[in-house]
Amino acid sequence: MQKKKVLITGASSGFGEACARWYGERGCSLILCARRKNRLDFLAGDLNVPVFTVELDVRDRTAVDRVVSRLPEDFADVDILVNNAGLALGLEPAPRASLDDWETMVDTNVKGLMYLTRAILPGMVARKKGHIVNMGSVAGSWPYPGGNAYGATKAFVEQFSRNLRCDILGSGVRVTNIAPGMAETEFSLVRFKGEADKASGTYRGVKALTAENIAEIVGWVTMLPAHVNINHLEVMPTQQAWSPFAVSRDGA
Repeated sequence: MQKKKVLITGASSGFGEACARWYGERGCSLILCARRKNRLDFLAGDLNVPVFTVELDVRDRTAVDRVVSRLPEDFADVDILVNNAGLALGLEPAPRASLDDWETMVDTNVKGLMYLTRAILPGMVARKKGHIVNMGSVAGSWPYPGGNAYGATKAFVEQFSRNLRCDILGSGVRVTNIAPGMAETEFSLVRFKGEADKASGTYRGVKALTAENIAEIVGWVTMLPAHVNINHLEVMPTQQAWSPFAVSRDGA
């Protein structure tokens, strides 16, 4: 692992930061991308490995292409791409949901992931090695009230990951979709737009997954022998499971 170059999006907090620390502890060189560069630079100071930090909004296709094309030589040949940048906004039912929020989720969770993948993948294929880890969600497989556009974006991540596997079969490049359930990070704080009470209430009475739990999983799938590909890995805290089917009994 010491010679691996790992590019992580959304690396300023949560899963991304935890992945950076996990790979850093194992001697990997890191390319850390996020909108909050000050956090990235602070994180880089904690890591005793080569780190290249870059302010990047993955929704900006031109910026993504520019960053990838101008990576310093020592970081250019990316071995592992962790497409972690993503978010949920709001929990309103579809008739009242904000269309602006929907667009932001699509632009980040879908388009941003596509932009990074398309920029990095050709180099991996040319070198006949590499691993793309896409951060999905249980919401991509299992609907819940208010999940509407967020769940749809994560369903895209799952299907896109599967189709990538088909397209690059024989290239030596691996693709994995990680689908976490309830995890206590900044996720709910972002979803509820800074309303801390609402965010903390999401996890009340539940021992949720941690960012470090997910980083361990991401690291594990990328450390497996090159002939082993984990296609899809879904993980929930023990206190979380699926709900019964909802039934409307008011005649509508």
